[in-house]
Amino acid sequence: MTTHHHEDTSAAEKREMAAAPRGALHGIRVIDASRVLGGPYCGQILADHGADVLKIEPPQGDETRTWGPPFENGVASYYVGLNRNKRGLRLDLTTDDGRQQLLTLLEGADVLLENFKTGTLEKWGLGYEVLSRRHPRLIHCRVSGYGANGPLGGIPGYDAAIQALSGIMSVNGDAGGEPLRVGLPVVDMVTGLNAAIGILLALQERARSDKGQFVEAALFDSGLSLLHPHAANLFGGAGEPRRTGNAHPNIYPYDSFETRTTPVFLAVGNDRQFQQLCRFLGEPELAMRVEFATARDRSVNRAALRSELLRLLAAVDGASVVEPLSKAGVPCAPVLSVPEALALPHTAHREMIVEMPGYKGIASPIKLSRTPATYRMPPP
Repeated sequence: MTTHHHEDTSAAEKREMAAAPRGALHGIRVIDASRVLGGPYCGQILADHGADVLKIEPPQGDETRTWGPPFENGVASYYVGLNRNKRGLRLDLTTDDGRQQLLTLLEGADVLLENFKTGTLEKWGLGYEVLSRRHPRLIHCRVSGYGANGPLGGIPGYDAAIQALSGIMSVNGDAGGEPLRVGLPVVDMVTGLNAAIGILLALQERARSDKGQFVEAALFDSGLSLLHPHAANLFGGAGEPRRTGNAHPNIYPYDSFETRTTPVFLAVGNDRQFQQLCRFLGEPELAMRVEFATARDRSVNRAALRSELLRLLAAVDGASVVEPLSKAGVPCAPVLSVPEALALPHTAHREMIVEMPGYKGIASPIKLSRTPATYRMPPP
């Protein structure tokens, strides 16, 4: 395996890179030595926007390559979803030779992204202190569970464990039900976003100071950062937040409702919207009733209001009611499955699905007018 992997690009890849418009991060070189989710998701964001990202995996590969089924050509779809636009290299950093290769790669790099357990790189002589002396302009970004020190410092972090510890699970689930994990790795993904933001902030500051710095995004911190409005309500004197299922704790009707067909989510935030809803459902006098007249009344008397609305919606076709109801000024949406959401015409209009030979994925949600994201390579 050659050290000069940056030069080992196939002729086809070179042509493709030359033809692609330059992304906002064109010219930035990233060594992505992270595994699993938070770090790789950050690396993919940078890669989509033009950074040259080299993914370094241990000899046995990123463990998410085995996180299936489903598998695509022997590689788990889980891995495929987080690692496009990156070139790949396997290095054994437990050996002197592997560490030397990494140091050589870092000579041309702007960013090192990693999520090794705290103390691992330091033990190998590759900690931030050592690297920053050798490469003063290097931005070293670590995704960690809890940070390096403190009561929980150095413990490996996992998305669901942080959802449990940070209070996220306590506010998710049916009223009167058990705390529930959010059905996607929200903490890992927000940590990846925070890592990408941190790297961009450090690059911006480096343009002024000509110095790199250490950037950390911890799952624990990111989990706590998601507690809006529950933390704000608590700091403002409200009691302990409660699970309210699909219903909003402060306003009503802000909830999902069964119809004759597809369930519909109504997000009614003010009196005018509520009046429009009642008119649309053929019972305008409902909005005039004293127990439903104001936002406060509707929130307090939500059980009675819910049964009235379920009665009116029982005969309605949920799928066909959403468009006219939205046009009448009532925010609402059908409650769709993942396949239904991905098949929406608006998903295609927003160009939110990327396809290239042997690859299909969700596109970048970050849209730039002059330097848009580009999709150049399937995962390594």
